[in-house]
Amino acid sequence: MRVGEKIRVGVIGAGNIGNVHIIGFKSSPDFVVTAVTDAYLPLAKKRAEEHGIPHVYENADALIEADTTDAVVIAVSNEWHAPIAIKALRAGKHVMLEKPMAINLQAAKDIVRAQRETGLTLMIPHQMRWEWAAQEIKKQSEKGAFGRIYNIKCGWMRRKGIPGWGTWFTQMAKSGGGPLIDIGVHLLDLSLYLAGNPKPVSVTGAVYSEIGPKKKGIGNWGTPDWNGRYDVEDSATAIVRMEDGSVLNLDVSWAVHMDTDSKPYVHLLGSEGGASLRGGEGTLLAELYDRAVDIPLERPEVVEDSRQQLNRHFAECIREGKEPITNAMTGLANNLILDAIYESSRTGREVQLDWSL
Repeated sequence: MRVGEKIRVGVIGAGNIGNVHIIGFKSSPDFVVTAVTDAYLPLAKKRAEEHGIPHVYENADALIEADTTDAVVIAVSNEWHAPIAIKALRAGKHVMLEKPMAINLQAAKDIVRAQRETGLTLMIPHQMRWEWAAQEIKKQSEKGAFGRIYNIKCGWMRRKGIPGWGTWFTQMAKSGGGPLIDIGVHLLDLSLYLAGNPKPVSVTGAVYSEIGPKKKGIGNWGTPDWNGRYDVEDSATAIVRMEDGSVLNLDVSWAVHMDTDSKPYVHLLGSEGGASLRGGEGTLLAELYDRAVDIPLERPEVVEDSRQQLNRHFAECIREGKEPITNAMTGLANNLILDAIYESSRTGREVQLDWSL
């Protein structure tokens, strides 16, 4: 790749999220989409026709082995994240890997080792980090405006939102879990980032499957397969303890019988102040002259799309050798917590996190 040239990217997985990436890269001055593949080849051909993508490959291996890309986006079911990412890295390709980084902890550690062996860029596209309100809260956090952040409360309680009932989304062997690994990972990642990346050391949690098995709580994402299977949770709750003594409380659901606005939220509780982020809007909180003071964040007149920002960051990391802010170790942190929540739910015990590779 010569200086000034666009980065050639191939998209592995042409479904909904893969198409989101294709559209985003088409709008980016840094990238050109040169290849696409999907397990259902007609869909890959359709995307190629829609977006003018010159190369369609029969499978991920063929796309990775071809000399038509510098980087790949992996947007397939979670079970394939690690095998494809590791193969791409070892073939000399930079990788944008959809969340969660891996289906389980062992696969996540395998990815970390492959990234370290190759030294190539691997980035998880957690777009919520790039939303304007999250960025404003991050600035205040870095300034120390909140003092010691001792408690984080985060969650995403969807009232009725099970995606693709019966498809890979709701099959443990293919997805690794339900809302915890699907949307909970976003809140874990965002919360740790906003709080200054404290190190998680132990987890207590529980998961429940009370609504999905009854074929209720169905959302509008994906096409249900009523002959398929639902063996994942539909809600989860956890407490994550940090090395510095702080704690994180997480609650997530795809379907739940409660009064909820179904918006993601993060609350940072600090010794000198706090912050609240809900559904893309933010508030700073403090006490001044014996009064509680709430300061709503003002949306800038011009807000750049979050995915365009993360795409630009991906390009900078590839070209300049920078470490992505959502690198393989942040993905490992998320997988450590996710696996521990499932284990704690199975055993009824607190789980200590093992960071060794």
